Amino acid sequence: MTQASAKDARIYVAGHAGLVGSAVVRRLQADGFTNILTATRRELDLRDQSAVDRWFAANRPEYVFLVAGTVGGILANSTRPAEFIYDNMMIHATVVHAAYREGTRKLLYLGSSCIYPRECPQPMREEHLLSGPLEPTNEPYAVAKIAGIKLCQAYRRQYGCDFISAMPTNLYGPADNFDLASSHVLPALMRKFHDAKVAGRPEVTIWGTGAPRREFLHVDDLADACLFLMERYDGDLHINVGTGEDQTIRELAEMVRGVVYPEARLVFDATKPDGTPRKLLDVSRLHALGWRHTIALRDGVASTYRWFVDHHAGLRGDGRR
Repeated sequence: MTQASAKDARIYVAGHAGLVGSAVVRRLQADGFTNILTATRRELDLRDQSAVDRWFAANRPEYVFLVAGTVGGILANSTRPAEFIYDNMMIHATVVHAAYREGTRKLLYLGSSCIYPRECPQPMREEHLLSGPLEPTNEPYAVAKIAGIKLCQAYRRQYGCDFISAMPTNLYGPADNFDLASSHVLPALMRKFHDAKVAGRPEVTIWGTGAPRREFLHVDDLADACLFLMERYDGDLHINVGTGEDQTIRELAEMVRGVVYPEARLVFDATKPDGTPRKLLDVSRLHALGWRHTIALRDGVASTYRWFVDHHAGLRGDGRR
């Protein structure tokens, strides 16, 4: 897909209903693209190669944004490791293979910053991939994501496919998952503070020590980066996508508290896992290509909380309706 591409080009967004996919669809629509192809999980099981092959043969997408997958936070990763590795490896394999078979012009595969080693030098450069052991709490998911990168590279080298990969940092924004049993840290914090506020509880308990550092990117910025890379990048190496800025979990919790429930007290439960000590991406390659994020973290947190309140009205303090 180039800037001169016809606005009616057939563009498939795999995972269109999720956090990233919905943002990519919004961005494509804002740019005037009119032939956006989607399929719900009920309509198409992306783990089924035969079903995916039939769908690709019928729809013949020219461009593919492969942003579908099974995702979650520390708790979900630690309790559902088989789902995380199986679902993601199958989804990536079926879509990439079908795109090759049907002659898709370009595919962008989206991974995750968890692909890098637990003790990776900071900030993490693309070359650090496979240079050390992974974080145990999300190793199955990370292995699947690494396999996706290597899959795209293999099809590029053997068949000449224009398949590229982007590795985003931690994401948040509209349509995020706010379920405390499966969400990532930022939406989980938002939900915890909201529930405490509704129930009138004076304190909020945070998993871990609050010392780990994390980087966060608004999903609308990621969607913009995805289109940017689809239009301007055709290299073999995966590209990091982030802000190049991070903060401690304590600082993040204080920021969310300020937006949602300023009166709350923070309590850190050090018996719970911290996860990787630090995950900051080196985004110098992306910056050199000409792309930078535009949404400041506090502004993004505030707008995401407004979306949460608008779409989760009627929640009781315990999170049920």
